[in-house]
Amino acid sequence: MNKVDFTQMKDGTKEEYEFLNALEIDHTKHTADRLLKALVDLDESLSGYQITRLGHSLQSATRAWNDGADIDWVVSALLHDIGDIYAPYNHDEYAATILKPFVREQCKWVVETHGDFQMVYYGHHLDGFDQNKRERHRDHPYFEDNVVFCERWDQASFDPDYETKPIEFFAPMVREVFDRPAYDPDIINAGVRVPLINADVAATRAS
Repeated sequence: MNKVDFTQMKDGTKEEYEFLNALEIDHTKHTADRLLKALVDLDESLSGYQITRLGHSLQSATRAWNDGADIDWVVSALLHDIGDIYAPYNHDEYAATILKPFVREQCKWVVETHGDFQMVYYGHHLDGFDQNKRERHRDHPYFEDNVVFCERWDQASFDPDYETKPIEFFAPMVREVFDRPAYDPDIINAGVRVPLINADVAATRAS
């Protein structure tokens, strides 16, 4: 079978859907490579900063790595702005949807809401923006994690002089995360908080 015969899904046979399911499973195995390509495409995203959006993404992930963060945090930092091209008005939700099946709930939530938290740095400069938008999340258990994420890794990562690791450094981590079984409860770890900064690990990586 090269392709199905049906033109309406309700007419598909068991054999056709088994055929399609096998193709879909194979397709999912290449998700990491497509995401890495999408990261490179960020070079053609928003202009005006001293570095490109790809540079910002790599720098955010490098800062996470240098802070001793675990792989979920590093990959989340790398991909947190991947929606800038296709979802400029909700890029944070876009990125979180991609990450959701494969990373800790804590990381997914921080990526999903980081746009609200970033506004504390610039909202007072622009009409119609709420500098304190993050306060709507004040009672959330991951609130402080997002404060740290934005302060240390996101808002700080626009420095052309910062020694930033290349995309090839992070590619194996992206592949490891997206090779995980989707929605595995042991990976999602709902309610679990892992610190963003691990000084002991950071010291090892710096040596």
